[in-house]
Amino acid sequence: MARGPEALVKQKVVRILKDYGAYYFYPVTSGMGASGVPDIVACYRGRFIGIECKADASKRGPTALQQKNLMEISATGGVAMVVDKHNIDDVRKELNRVDDYE
Repeated sequence: MARGPEALVKQKVVRILKDYGAYYFYPVTSGMGASGVPDIVACYRGRFIGIECKADASKRGPTALQQKNLMEISATGGVAMVVDKHNIDDVRKELNRVDDYE
């Protein structure tokens, strides 16, 4: 994995997902893959989660295509998140919501 602020956010998100026992992967978008998919795709207790990671979303947020994909995830009942260094704990909060719903 590349180094830098965004990579640190991804590492922290993955650590949280592992702590909860969530399934996750990093989609590779090349060749036949779709562009604009979230950086991390996860499933926790049957709930689909798309997580776009940014170093600082207030300075550089999701692209229009990334935002479109996140909106489509939300529209179909999944969880779509933009996570940066300021709101990493939102991942834990969302997983707790899934636990509370069960």
